[in-house]
Amino acid sequence: MVLAGALIGLLSMGIRQSLGVFLLAVSEDLGPGREPFSLAVAVLSFLMGLPVAGYLADRYDHRRVLLVSSLTYGAALVMVSQLQSSAGLVFYLGVVAGLGTSGLSFGVLMGAVGRLVPVERRSAMMGVIATGTSLGMVLVAPAAQFGLESFGWRASFATMGAVVLAVSFLAFLFPRQSAMPGGHPGVADEPFKVAVRKARRNRSYLLLTVGFFVNGFHIGMIVTHLPAYLIDGGITGAVASLVLAVIGATSIFSTPLFGRLGDHHRKRDLLMVIYGTRALLIGGLLISPLSSTTALLFGICIGMVWIGAVPLTSATVAHLLGARYLSALFGAVFFSHQIGAAIGGWLPGRVFDATGSYLSIWLLAIVLSVAAFFIHIPIQDRGPASAN
Repeated sequence: MVLAGALIGLLSMGIRQSLGVFLLAVSEDLGPGREPFSLAVAVLSFLMGLPVAGYLADRYDHRRVLLVSSLTYGAALVMVSQLQSSAGLVFYLGVVAGLGTSGLSFGVLMGAVGRLVPVERRSAMMGVIATGTSLGMVLVAPAAQFGLESFGWRASFATMGAVVLAVSFLAFLFPRQSAMPGGHPGVADEPFKVAVRKARRNRSYLLLTVGFFVNGFHIGMIVTHLPAYLIDGGITGAVASLVLAVIGATSIFSTPLFGRLGDHHRKRDLLMVIYGTRALLIGGLLISPLSSTTALLFGICIGMVWIGAVPLTSATVAHLLGARYLSALFGAVFFSHQIGAAIGGWLPGRVFDATGSYLSIWLLAIVLSVAAFFIHIPIQDRGPASAN
């Protein structure tokens, strides 16, 4: 089940994190600039984070949520390939694909796994799920670039949609809700309203939610606009897509490492390391001469702190509030993440169309990194884990 979740994450998030490869081609074909595509990606990111799918998975069945969501996502990608203007981008790539990916997101996948694995291995197993998304960048980004150059963006979108539709059967590898009424033996049951009340009163949970917004902003900005930023600076499209693949390749090793470290060290401290390092790396990118070498070096370094925050944050939520409603409770935190991703996907396109530069957005990303570093200081992640 863990490997199936990783593969679902590979496809759903791998495609999402490779959409930046198509920004220039789709914008030039459908017009009138970069903002329509950026807005569609922003809507997708926002809806992807809705915790509704997580609640439905906790309340009814993870299997059915994953199945319906994969069919919806695949159909949306196929429909995008048929568009003749940018008017349909927001609806198909934004709304329909966003609703589809909401049921394939970290919230649903982490919740399904978190309820069944032992507490002492929870962070590591969540790291495996997150690693699947990293592998998705390694495989999907170069494949997307190859498809774009060889067959055009329309055929590439149609192919991605067909692949998602074909692998929807992975949902059947997850147990029915009736087969796991209480989840793991260590998971206690309680009314959902009680769990929500506890979450609202938990200061550390609220701080995690705010901090995860920054993680989403960084990811949304980089996967959507880094290729265009590099191409604007004279880097070839092949190298720009390779940078995304390098980010994913590096995080294949760093993400499970952070997951394992989270089982033995304070997750709060590891999260502070991640956000602080990002501020330094983005600053280094801005002051260094832009070349293929510096772009690839940035990809390697940022990949070390790419999505390690995901298993650490989800495991901290489980530690604070238990795993019974983890899909919904982490889903709410992930919603904050996706609001950040939506802004990170849309705002750079809006700013670029207005100013012709991404500089102010990169500076904003540094400021947010520093803010996230300090936000995590008061988080209390010590003491016995919740039994819920």
